[in-house]
Order: sequence, then structure tokens, then C-alpha cells
Amino acid sequence: MKKLTLLILLLFMLFIISGCDQTSQVDSDLNQIPDQTSEEPAPQEPTAEIPTTPAAVTPAETTPQPDAVPADSKSWYFKPNQDHHTPQIDAQVQQMANDGAFYYALPQKAPQVYLTFDEGYEQGYTGQILDTLKQYQVPAVFFIAGHYLTSQPDLVSRMVAEGHQVANHTYNHPDLSKVSQERFDQELNQLEEEFTSLTDSTMAPFLRPPMGNYSLESLQWAKDRNYTTVFWSMAFHDWDPNDQPGADFSHQYVVEHVHPGAIILLHAVSESNTQALPRIIVDLRATGYEFALLPQ
Repeated sequence: MKKLTLLILLLFMLFIISGCDQTSQVDSDLNQIPDQTSEEPAPQEPTAEIPTTPAAVTPAETTPQPDAVPADSKSWYFKPNQDHHTPQIDAQVQQMANDGAFYYALPQKAPQVYLTFDEGYEQGYTGQILDTLKQYQVPAVFFIAGHYLTSQPDLVSRMVAEGHQVANHTYNHPDLSKVSQERFDQELNQLEEEFTSLTDSTMAPFLRPPMGNYSLESLQWAKDRNYTTVFWSMAFHDWDPNDQPGADFSHQYVVEHVHPGAIILLHAVSESNTQALPRIIVDLRATGYEFALLPQ
């Protein structure tokens, strides 16, 4: 009986010791579980250092491409004038104008202005424009492209016959900031030759870059050919036949932004400009302005 009691007591003590050891292990495990209630940090932008050296360039990336965009590719831009003053342009670009690289406005003692029309294609208004210019005895400059020359020879011949200047808008209307010198020369030569063949006269030595895009190289190439690049000091959205501003807007814009020596860009595809032209001429003359051809 005593042996049985000792055996039961021994088993009971072993059970208690085993339970304490498991409790200790559980406590230890619990201490190793991370706190699930702690707040997670908000996502952050990567903080890795930006490399200070360029990535390696493969040979293919350095191979020159034909007609690659020049590093100085530019688009004509100016700050519209206020109070009938000449618009402001970038100081560096202004110095180039002072050096004779291009015209965008001409300094005048007398208040002269220059009407210039871009002719890429015919929309049925150039004949009316020529009628108005003839009626009011106003000279103008027409910048024509190759398609216009070949599709409208009678209108081009009439421009010459009525004393207007006909000048170069390139043959195929490319972006001159993206062409090689060879392509540049080809564009001007082809238009010159076909114009002379048609009219038996020499094209006026002025170039208007399509879309107003140019480069320092294109300005110099034109100058080397005795051309003057001609930009503008006044223009507005008039080139889309399906989105015309209206004759009143065309008239008001020109009258409000005119200044001595202004080179006014008008697109001959514009019905608004065609309708507004008589009023523009009359009102500018009434305020003392005269119309002139570009000096050669």
C-alpha cells in the first residue's frame, strides 16, 4: 500500500515539472512574436542615390542619323506687344536679328507695316485677296510652297504681274530645324527654278520657315545663299479652314496689335482674313500706317 502511494506521488511530481517546462517554453515563444498591433510606416519614395555618371552608350546610339535634329532646333516665339510696341523676343535671338540673320519686325521712322501671306495650298480666297490689294493699291509678300506653285500657276503669275513680292516657303514644306544642308538647298533650289520657269522672273530673296521652325544652321545656310529669313511680329490662329476666328476677330486683332515695322502673318486659306482685309487696310491707313514691300 505504501509502495502504491509513493508511485502515485512520484507520477504527480513528474506531471507538475513537465507542465512548468512547457509554460516556460510558451512564454519564451510569445516573447519572440512581433507586436502585431504596431503601426506600419507609410510608403516612402526610394532614397537610392541618383547615379552621377551616364549609363554606358551602345555604339548604335552614337551612330549619326541622316537629317538628325540639330542641337539648337528652335521654334519662333515672341511675347505679344502691348500699346503698339514691337514684341519682345529672347535677348540672344534679338542679337541675331540685329546682326541681320532674320527679320521679324523692321525699325521704322515712318509707321510702315508689311502684309505677308503664307500659301501652302489654295482654298479659293487668294483671288479675292489680290482683288482687295489691287483695289486699295497695297503691296504684299506671298510666301509660296511647291504644291501651290504647281497647282495655282495663274495666281502666282498674277502676284508677280501686280507688283507683289513672291518669296520662298520651301518646295515640300519640311521642318527646317530637322534637315541637312543638302536637303535645305534642294528645297529652295527646286522652288526657285520652277518659279523662274513659270514667271521668267527671280524669286524675292526671302525665306519663311514652315511652321516657324529653324536652327542656327538654317539661318546661316539661308544667309549664305543671300536669303533673309522672315518671321513675324503678329499672328493668330487663322490657318484652319474649319476653325476660323471670324472677320471681326481678324480685324480687331490686327488693329489692336499693330506697331511700326510690324510684319503681319496672314494665311490665305482664311475666309475670316479675306473678309476682314478691306477694313484692316482702311483702319490702319486711318491711323497713319503705310504698307510696304520688304527691303532687299
